[in-house]
Amino acid sequence: MKIYIDGKYESEKTAKVSVFDHGLLYGDGIFEGIRAYNGRVFKLKEHIDRLFYSAKAILLTLPLSHQELMHVTAETCRVNNIRDGYIRLVVTRGVGTLGLNPNKCKKPSVIVIADKIQLYPPEYYEKGLTIITVPTTRNLHSALNPAIKSLNYLNNILAKIEANNGGCEEAIMLNAEGYVAECTGDNIFLVRGDQLVTPPLSAGALYGITRAAIMEMAYEVGLKVSEPNLTRYDVFNADECFVTGTGAELVPVVKVDGRVIGSGSPGPKTHELMERYKKLVNSTGYEIFPDRKKSK
Repeated sequence: MKIYIDGKYESEKTAKVSVFDHGLLYGDGIFEGIRAYNGRVFKLKEHIDRLFYSAKAILLTLPLSHQELMHVTAETCRVNNIRDGYIRLVVTRGVGTLGLNPNKCKKPSVIVIADKIQLYPPEYYEKGLTIITVPTTRNLHSALNPAIKSLNYLNNILAKIEANNGGCEEAIMLNAEGYVAECTGDNIFLVRGDQLVTPPLSAGALYGITRAAIMEMAYEVGLKVSEPNLTRYDVFNADECFVTGTGAELVPVVKVDGRVIGSGSPGPKTHELMERYKKLVNSTGYEIFPDRKKSK
C-alpha cells in the first residue's frame, strides 16, 4: 500500500508523522472518510466541501486547493489500484511545539490512505442491528461543535466503548437536552407511515454525506422528509429504523434498548432505500481511472 503524505507516496511501513504534529498531540486537525465504488469516488466534491467547512471552523488554512485535494484523493486510489474501497483524507495542523499554540505550527500536513473496509458483517444488513442508548452525551455546540469533523473523536469513542460494553456494535447518543443526536459513527433515521425523520443538525447530528443522499432519495420512494427534535420515545415507536454513514452505508436497526422496532425485521422502505443507494453509488462519482475508460 502507498500512502500520500505531503506530496510524496510512502509505503505502509515507512509512512510516518512527527511526534510533534499537533494532530497527534492534541487532535488538532480534520478528516474525511470517503468511499470508492466501481472505479469512482462517491460524492468526492461534497466531501472536499465539508473538509473546507471544517477547516474554516478551526482556522486551518488548507495547503492544497479544492481541485488539488480531489486530484490527490483519486490519484491515491490509482496508485493503489483501488476500484472499491475506503479513503481516509486527513489534514493535521502540522508540526509544532509541545504547547497548545497552533501558530507555532508552520505548515499543515495532508495524508491520504486508500484501502479496503467492512464495518459490519453481511448479516447485519440482512437481519438488522440491535443498539442501545449510551450515557455519554454528544458534544455541545458551544464546546466542540459536532459539525466539525475533527481528529478529536474521543466523544464518539467513549460512546462506542459503552456500546461495546453493552454488547452492541452501535449506539444512540443524546444531546444535553435529552434529544436524539446521532449514533457513535452514523446518522439515524426513523420511518413512521409516510414520514422519514432524522435529528436536525442543531441537535448534534453531523452533516452526513450519506444522510443527505438518503434524504434526497426518500422522495423517490414516497416519503416526506423532516428534521424534528426526536426523543427515545419516538425511536421506540417507529415503524422502521436505520443508520447511515460513509463506511456503514445504510444498516437496518431492529431493536433499541430492548424495544423491538416495527415487526422486528428490516422494513420495506429501508429495503427500498438500500437498493436505490446501491445503484446510486455504483453508477455515479469522480472517475478514478478515466484513461482506462477512454481506451476501451
